[in-house]
Amino acid sequence: MTLSRTRQSRGTGLPQITGFYDDDTGSIQYLVANLDTCQAALMDTVLSFDPKGAAINSDSVEEILDFAKSEGLEITWILDTHPHADHLIASSYLKKRLGKPNAIGAKVLKIAELWRDLYNMPDAFDPTTALDHLFEDGDSFQIGSLPVKVMLSPGHTLGSITYVVGDDAAFVHDTFMQPDAETACADFPGGTAVDFFGSLQDILSLPEDTRLFVGHDYGSEYRKTPTWESTVAEQRHHNIHVGGGTGEADYIDLQGARDKALSLPDRMLHVLQMNLRAGALPPSEDDDHRYLKIPLNRF
Repeated sequence: MTLSRTRQSRGTGLPQITGFYDDDTGSIQYLVANLDTCQAALMDTVLSFDPKGAAINSDSVEEILDFAKSEGLEITWILDTHPHADHLIASSYLKKRLGKPNAIGAKVLKIAELWRDLYNMPDAFDPTTALDHLFEDGDSFQIGSLPVKVMLSPGHTLGSITYVVGDDAAFVHDTFMQPDAETACADFPGGTAVDFFGSLQDILSLPEDTRLFVGHDYGSEYRKTPTWESTVAEQRHHNIHVGGGTGEADYIDLQGARDKALSLPDRMLHVLQMNLRAGALPPSEDDDHRYLKIPLNRF
């Protein structure tokens, strides 16, 4: 991990947020802290995975746990916004490591149905056994005394969710990127540009000073240092895909052209068969080793 940055709470009852940048995947992992109770949630955490050697380690999340301990924070939730295609989810590892509940959106059940067919694994991927909570649109819970509301945000996947914390911060995962870096892709199985546009507009309907924390940043032509925080107002006015009032038809054309130019994430076919089990590794076989199944010529 090469970069972390803490944004202090903007007042009592509002979250302190530390982002940890995973250089391998351009992903941002978040520690969302309620300083009033010294309780915190982990969001979209990453197990390091080398697709060339199929090697896994937990160094990135252990660094976050060390930071949380140094800050006197108790982790009470392990949260994901969707079953990621570009990195291995650390949810299952952290649940065993910490003994705390993990959660994702309820439509992960529909995503699992799609991928059982794609992998020809009809009995695989039961998220209900791997996760403690499957959140529906409009559900709410708390991080300490901080209220959190769940918004369904389909498009990138059919079951992506946004967490709005304390009416101050929204974790918008693979929807928006930074305003100078477009929006995420909408061509994974179950994703559509039409749904994606609606989700982007729902996020833009939040109060304009809401802080938006994105799932990825890869820099841009003019900005080499990764960043991951913007505001609703900045995205409304300056996002190069939807800023300034771009209409649905124009957005769909832009998004479609961009998606066609992108290749699949190099980890996707490896990690999704684990991420639909909250990042749990496949069971050991009779030689005590674990194996992945990769569909050929499906994409």
